[in-house]
Amino acid sequence: MNLKALLVSSDEKTVRTLRRVLSDLEIGVEHCSLAEDALRRITRQRFEAIIVDAANLEEARNVLRGAQAAPVNKRALAIVLVEAAVGLKGGFEMGAHFVLHKPFAVERAKASFRAVRALMKRERRVQMRVPIQVPVDCLGNGRYKAKTIDLCEGGMAIQFSGRAAKESSLRFCLELPGLSQKLELDGELAWEGGDQAGVRFKNPSDQQRAALRQWLDSQLPEPEQDDPPVNCRLTDLSLGGCYLTTNSPFPRGTRVLLSIKTANLQVHASGIVLVAHPEFGMGVEFLQSTGEQRDQVSHMITTLRANGDQTPEMQVEPEGLDTSLREKDFASFQVTASADTGRPLPANGTEAAMDTFGTSGHDDALVDLFRQKFQAPVEVFLKQMREQRQAVETHTS
Repeated sequence: MNLKALLVSSDEKTVRTLRRVLSDLEIGVEHCSLAEDALRRITRQRFEAIIVDAANLEEARNVLRGAQAAPVNKRALAIVLVEAAVGLKGGFEMGAHFVLHKPFAVERAKASFRAVRALMKRERRVQMRVPIQVPVDCLGNGRYKAKTIDLCEGGMAIQFSGRAAKESSLRFCLELPGLSQKLELDGELAWEGGDQAGVRFKNPSDQQRAALRQWLDSQLPEPEQDDPPVNCRLTDLSLGGCYLTTNSPFPRGTRVLLSIKTANLQVHASGIVLVAHPEFGMGVEFLQSTGEQRDQVSHMITTLRANGDQTPEMQVEPEGLDTSLREKDFASFQVTASADTGRPLPANGTEAAMDTFGTSGHDDALVDLFRQKFQAPVEVFLKQMREQRQAVETHTS
């Protein structure tokens, strides 16, 4: 099954460059010169990515709003091509996941779109639904009986047997044919209609995610292989997040799995990309909402500390898109500044992290920088991050 992108641009040079880049990456392209044509296609066809040239700002906004409103493309990756005058801020204010500056050469564009392709493939797998009917116990303040209609990595559609649940957060227990263990997954009702509902899974464990992914792959005639992880170099680290340099960063809002390898072990941690600088790097906030996730972050920092100045190999792979982050971007771009009480850490300064481990992850200067300055020009952002790093090095020396 081929990946498909809709390209909306009247710039012949841009269209020619992106056709070549996307063809080399085995991504099919449908091209529209006019916003009206693009909006018609968005309502009728599914695309993994919508690429919009922001030469005409109002038309670009209309296309992205149309994609967000079309159920078939609500989760499509939104990529905006901007001139220097519009910048990252202008692209993100339109609702972009990823912003690329024009003009760009083939190899530069290809480096950016490698990570985009990996996310497109991963997101399609997350959404790929397998029809199946098995009993489901739904446990909350009450107990409800249901059966599945279909199932995917991110959730399922169910039909209640008898009374429907009125509470949004529930635990769902089900047995899938061929799996040795029953799945018990926390989730929330994403939509309701009569006796049917859509369920979005919340924070499944690594073991649960792996079991579900393995079962879904077994149901597909030819499961699609994920792209290899992206190799990165760690430059800045705090208790709440890290900055990684790579010429293929993932778009803002990408949930990622970070892995570091040493001679004796491999350590994982989950995160979400808050800052994406094309061809340079990305800022990742660690996910620490569960005990398992907090333990993973602690283990990662401990491993980095044990390696001293020898930063081990770090790889990052996408887990899917966090749609709530984009919804917040659409709703408001007024970021409330929080107290700058956290202390970011240079990549080789992990001892300080261990000394302060257990402090609140809500007051973290590095993560605050990711949240507040994700729209800033890359030079401005890197200058502020460098100043934070130097302050920590002075404090810890």
